[in-house]
Amino acid sequence: MSKKKNVRDAAVQLLESVEKNQAYSNLLLNSAIEKNEINPIDIGLLTELVYGTLQRKMTLDFYLKPFIEDNKKLQSWVINLLRMTVYQMVYLDKIPDRAAIFEAVEIAKRRGHKGIASLVNGVLRSIQRKGLPSLDSITGPAEKISIETSHPLWLVNRWVSQFGIEKTREMCEVNLTAPLQTARVNLTRTTREECLDLLEDEGFEVEPSPILPEAIKCLRGNLASSKAFKYGLLTIQDESSMLVAHALDIKEEEVILDACAAPGGKSSHIAEKLGNSGKVISLDLHEHKVKLIVKNAERLGLENIEAKKMDSRQAGEHFEKESVDRILLDAPCSGLGVMRRKPDMKYTKKENDLSQLQSIQLSLLESVAPLLKAGGILVYSTCTVDKEENQEVVNKFILEHQEFEGDLEFVKRMPEAIKPLINGFDVQILPQDFGSDGFYIACLRKKVE
Repeated sequence: MSKKKNVRDAAVQLLESVEKNQAYSNLLLNSAIEKNEINPIDIGLLTELVYGTLQRKMTLDFYLKPFIEDNKKLQSWVINLLRMTVYQMVYLDKIPDRAAIFEAVEIAKRRGHKGIASLVNGVLRSIQRKGLPSLDSITGPAEKISIETSHPLWLVNRWVSQFGIEKTREMCEVNLTAPLQTARVNLTRTTREECLDLLEDEGFEVEPSPILPEAIKCLRGNLASSKAFKYGLLTIQDESSMLVAHALDIKEEEVILDACAAPGGKSSHIAEKLGNSGKVISLDLHEHKVKLIVKNAERLGLENIEAKKMDSRQAGEHFEKESVDRILLDAPCSGLGVMRRKPDMKYTKKENDLSQLQSIQLSLLESVAPLLKAGGILVYSTCTVDKEENQEVVNKFILEHQEFEGDLEFVKRMPEAIKPLINGFDVQILPQDFGSDGFYIACLRKKVE
């Protein structure tokens, strides 16, 4: 079996696993690369086929619909094979249609029988001959965005009501693009300039972030395989999530609680901003995730992180009231801001998931708030763009907790590029704002009596 076929076979298998097991594509992809011993030259193509097909699934189904009489009768692997092949025909210029069709028919022969192979051949040849149905035939603006960008209609309608049609269209379009890898330089060990030089010497194509003084962007290569990563000079983290540590207004020697800390990116950033002084108490519900936080801290040479397995909703039973200077609650959320990294997520989320999350988010805020000293700062953050999980949660909390107020000094300590987006004491970053994840940060202060 040639490597090329192996790549497409592996891609169909992955698409099947994602659909059947609702497992995340990014995790499955990594294990498939190891397990199938995919040739390094082909890893890019495998990633492109899996992510691209998932990313544009609804559009591909729209294109296929006129050519498949009854897709209910087709096995799911056949539909995934057709989607993946149409994806190549429409979106990948370097692969000739005839090659994509030939490979699809060969896979159909291997996985199915002659009848399936001729069906696959027939459908794909018809598409090649007749051309694709036009997206302009869709009349409703929200429905058109939904099919063009492969976002469920309920989600598009929801965003249109929250952000308007133009911002929604922009957000959905950006969600179809691959995110750039970004990293945070460990300033307790090196400078950004030194780190960039080291990475360039290693053959990475990197540049400083225009948004944050400690951030770098990687244009080529995977920084997780760099010596700089191995020796604890950097942490892979999205730029918008780095803003959280700036929002906390950290001073040396403080005790800071990170209430939902795994995998530890924000905890280690806080620890670095403390200059390895003070203490970061990092809590997480799962033992294996607590181990990740510890491992991360060791790699970075940070000795001021104390990681504990704990449900933050029980934090009041373990810590004294008013015993910490700052609290970060990076709450569990729908993750609608990170769709570019997990393209399959948009098809599994349901609208009522969001309301259920709101009650968890509020109960976490309720539980950690009493631990904060008077005058201290509480930062609430999520990697979602939904108002029900963001502004609504914060407004409800302030309404029921008169001892807290929005911290209007927040804007002063944030990087210049972010300031125009800040609205009083909170900020909603959309993926199109500067190419980062969608992210929300609210900064509250506990009043001094």
